[in-house]
This record gives sequence, C-alpha cells and structure tokens, in this order.
Amino acid sequence: MPPSQGSAHPFRLLGVYAALLAVIYALVFFTGDHSPSAKLGIDLQGGTRVTLTARTPDGNKPSQESLKKAQEIIESRVNGLGVSGSEVVIDGDNLVITVPGEDSQQARALATTAKLYIRPVLFATEPQAGGAAPPATGTAPPGGTTPPAATETPVPAPGESTPPADGATTPAPQSRVFPAQAPPTPTPPPGGLTTQQQQAKEIADAKALRQSTDQQVQQVALAAMDCTKPDPLTGNDDPALPLVTCSQDGTEVFLLGPSRIDGQEIADATSGLNSQQARHEVNLEFKSAGADAWSKLTGEYVNKRVAFVLDSKVVSAPQVQQGPQLGGRTSISGSFTADSAAELANTLKYGSLPLSFQTSEAETVSATLGLSSLKAGLLAGAVGLIAVLLYCLLVYRMLGLLAGFSLIAAGVAVYGIIVLLGRWIGFTLDLAGIAGLIIGIGLTADSFVVFFERIKDEMREGRSFRSAVPRGWQRAQRTNLSGKTVSLIASVVLYLLAAGQVKGFAFTLGVTTVLDVIVLYLVTAPLLMLASRSPFWAKPSVNGLGSVQQIARERGQARSKEMSR
Repeated sequence: MPPSQGSAHPFRLLGVYAALLAVIYALVFFTGDHSPSAKLGIDLQGGTRVTLTARTPDGNKPSQESLKKAQEIIESRVNGLGVSGSEVVIDGDNLVITVPGEDSQQARALATTAKLYIRPVLFATEPQAGGAAPPATGTAPPGGTTPPAATETPVPAPGESTPPADGATTPAPQSRVFPAQAPPTPTPPPGGLTTQQQQAKEIADAKALRQSTDQQVQQVALAAMDCTKPDPLTGNDDPALPLVTCSQDGTEVFLLGPSRIDGQEIADATSGLNSQQARHEVNLEFKSAGADAWSKLTGEYVNKRVAFVLDSKVVSAPQVQQGPQLGGRTSISGSFTADSAAELANTLKYGSLPLSFQTSEAETVSATLGLSSLKAGLLAGAVGLIAVLLYCLLVYRMLGLLAGFSLIAAGVAVYGIIVLLGRWIGFTLDLAGIAGLIIGIGLTADSFVVFFERIKDEMREGRSFRSAVPRGWQRAQRTNLSGKTVSLIASVVLYLLAAGQVKGFAFTLGVTTVLDVIVLYLVTAPLLMLASRSPFWAKPSVNGLGSVQQIARERGQARSKEMSR
C-alpha cells in the first residue's frame, strides 16, 4: 500500500504550517491595535453583564431590525458616557450588555428605553392607601422638583384642564423600526399563558385602566395606583391618550393629558449644576417643530403644571410661571445627582429605543475574582497539557515529544486565532471558552493515540517502523476524520441551540476541533514520517515499540513453525 499523498512531502507540509503561523501573527502584530492580548470576558477581567429581554406591546417576538437599531442606540450611549471596553451584542431575541467595572447600575441605565413625552398635568395627588378615593384637589409637587421658572400652586381637578390651542396636534407614538401590526389574538395553550402572552395581557390591562378617557375609570386608576410595584406599562404607554402614572420617587400620582411633545423633537441634551438653585438639571434644546410646540404649550399652561414623562414615569412636573417661552430651550429638574443627570442627558441625546426591555439576568464579577478565575483557568489548562505529555512520554517514549510539539504548535495557532477573533468579531474568551480549549487538548491527544496505535497494529503484522508509519497513517486518518466530524457537528449544534456563555464553550471547542485536523495533517503526520526515516527514532529504546516488535517476531516464528510442519 503506498503512503498517503498527504504525507509524501513532510518538509513542505511543515513549511505550510509555519507560513500559516506567520500570517496569523503578522495580522496580530501589524493590524488593529497591534496588541497580542486576547479579549477576556467579564468572568475573567471583572465587570457586569446584563441580559435584556425585549417586551413588545402585542407579545410578538421583536424583529432583528428593531434589535439592531436598539443595539446601535445603546452603543451610542456607551460611547457618550466614555465607558471603554464595553460591548453590546445580540443574542437571539435578547441584548447582552457587558460593561467593565463593578457598577452594575451603569449597565442597567444604558438599557433605559428613554421614551420622553411632555404632557400637561390634569390632576396630582399623593398615593392612596387602601384604595381610598383621591382628594378633590391636587397637591403641590415635592420640594426640589420645580425648575427655575416655577412656583408651587394647586393644580386643576380632572376635567378642568385647559383645552389645547388651535392648531395644536397630538403627537403620534414615537416611531419604531418594525412595521406596525394589529395585535394578534393568540389562543392560550392548555397549560396557560406563555410569558409573551402574559406580558401583552399585563400591558393591555394597564392601558385599559390607566389610559382611559372615562373620568370615573381615571378616578379608579388614581386610587388603585401603587407606586411601589413594577410598572408593566413602562415604555409602552400611548401618547395620544391620557395617562395615570407615578413620579419617579413614588411620592405623587398624576393624571396627565395626551402628549404634546415627544422626545424625538429633542435636538440636544446636556447636564449641569444650577448654581442659583443648587441642584443638578438636564438642559434640553428642541428642534424647530419641538420649539414651536413648547412655545404653544407654555403659552396655554401659564400657572399650571406640565410633566416630563420618561418611560411612563414623571421625572419632573414644574409649574409654568410665564409663557409663551420662546427659543426652544428648557430644563428638567428633579432629585438628580451629577451622575444621574449626566446619564439622563446622554440617554435623551441619542434617542429612545425602538423596544422596551426588562432585565432577565444580571451578573457582576469583581476584578479580583476575575483575576482568580483567569489564574484557575490557566492552571487547569497547564495541568491538562502536562498530564497529556506525561502520558505520551510514559507510553510512547520519545515519540511523546512529537506529540508535545504538535500540542504546542496547535496552542500557538489557537491563541493567535482567538486574539484575531476578539478583534474582528468581538469574541471574548471566558471560563466556558477555556473549558472548551481544555477539552480540545484532550481531543488533540486522542488523535495522537489513534495514530500511534495504528502504527503498533502495523508493526504487529511484522512490518518495520519505517513502513508501519505511512500505513498506520493511512488507516488512522479515516478514524480521526470521522471522530472530528462528529465533534464538529456537536459543536455547531450546541452553538446554534445554546445561549450565553455556553456558546463560548461550543465556539472554542469547534475552533480547536478544526485546528486539530490541520495540525494532524500539517505537523503530526509529517513529523512522524521524518522520524520513521531516521535510524535513531527506529530504535525500540527511543520509540517504545520494542514490545510490539517482540510480539511480531514471536508471531513470525510461530508461522514459520506452522509452515515447516
């Protein structure tokens, strides 16, 4: 049987692998940031990972277009805050935000839907206990929430609001990038409502109660409003309808009129300290249409309150002291710190998200714990590599050195590829990925074992080490290719079906599987072909095949005796 064509020119094949490594590391050192450091996940470097699940009003799955738009906006917010090393990726129907550092609130703030509407205040009261009816007159806003041009006076009762001025129009809901669809009428499954159906039902029920145009229903909503519970309507209120909602600090319940200005009319937003009032504010500058609408609104509501509503919560409800206010500029005041004011300004500046999100998973890892995890992962990899080398040296003697050289060659290539993938597609190496690499070491060692055992089989048939190597390779490559194909299929299926960190495990396992085949053909097989041609490597004391040769001699002698009879 002739030797395999894949091993006919060992030096040429080794040269091809050397050129491949040269290309990989040329890309590492001469492209991108020129850094040879792999991109690490937060479980290795420390930080916060927040997984966001999209909530749509109709309960349907979000479109990929809307997810991509949300990803772009959140990335703009990250850049606006100057948070380096952060990333926002789409994972199925979720968005995953990764932010270095231990401030998990910063990562959560990036996901604020930021749907801003400016609505007239029709009525305000304190949250009611025990479902009692609200008082007939409203209360003044809490201290610290009135902007410079405001004074605290009572607000009108329901039904006594000033009608809109001629020509004033109610804005349409803020545009979303997915097409409008009629709400479906899904049939609940036998076991009850799905998560999406339950969310859609909660939003619909909240709208029916809190966005009704019936004054009696509005009174019931004011009495039933609980500001301590999560709001299912967050980011999903209809700006064309009235709204019953709470202030962000939970101290007031408002009945608001339809929206008069939406956040898409904001041209710029900045934060700063109002030295006269000794408080932090968010300063807004409207576009031309928004400036006209603000002038009309302030002209109509002199000595009355207007509310800045962010994601269905009232951030600030100042009283208009004078109007109309020209120039298209105003400010939002509230219980802001310097950081919270800067976050809100940054959020409003880059626009509202096309979807509302809820946090389904949040994980914060300290930098110290991340470093410990990295050391533990590297130690586990080193222990696995040393164990494989010791086994190969114990069983295959000096041939184990060839296996070790192949493992090192594979490791060098894998590291370079991981660095490039982190640079090109944002791949981050985490603990799950390190686990995939360690298992890849075992798979690579398995290829050596299959090859060496096939060589033994050939030598048991009475062949020399020189002739057994190419014939053993011919038989071993079929077995190895079959095994690697199964491993690769398993990796691909796991990557497609899994989510989160499990994908990192599947990805690195798939990469090491493919690279194992390349190393097997371009490094391991050529090295053994060269060794088979060397008298030194043919010595039983060197290759550890003395016992196999003894078995071959005994079988030959037995056959000779049989033939002599």
